[in-house]
Amino acid sequence: MFFSQAGARPRRWEASQSEHKKWVEVFKACDEENKGYLSREDFKVAVVMLFGYKPSKIEADSVMSSVDPNTSGILLKEFLDIVRKKNEAQVYRNEIRHIFTAFDRHYRGYLTLEDFKKAFKQVAPKLSERIILEVFRLQIITCTEDRISSLNVSDL
Repeated sequence: MFFSQAGARPRRWEASQSEHKKWVEVFKACDEENKGYLSREDFKVAVVMLFGYKPSKIEADSVMSSVDPNTSGILLKEFLDIVRKKNEAQVYRNEIRHIFTAFDRHYRGYLTLEDFKKAFKQVAPKLSERIILEVFRLQIITCTEDRISSLNVSDL
């Protein structure tokens, strides 16, 4: 929520050995013919196994267009990098949701300006009200675009 405006991103997330091993096992399981790469359909199955959803045509197209054109599909190294990035993004979104939930003390699914002010008084008590208002206005756009939630514009 707040990181996106400043351009800050969390540190690069590293997989544990057990997660890395699981990703390799999924790659091998989806590469049924031991081709050494995953086809488009193999990749879709791998995403279902790891993330619990079938990737859209757009996501599959994006991944397939990013692989080395000299290969017939996604090599293990590329697959591990794709999965790491997806996991990293998932961790980042979960952190944002956690912060938002902490601010949404009444569990309404949105933040009023008063909610925002109270939250900032706790985490940054010396921040001026003018800056808090500016951040709040910027977050209306960010939160609705990210579909994290919407903010109550009537409080402005």
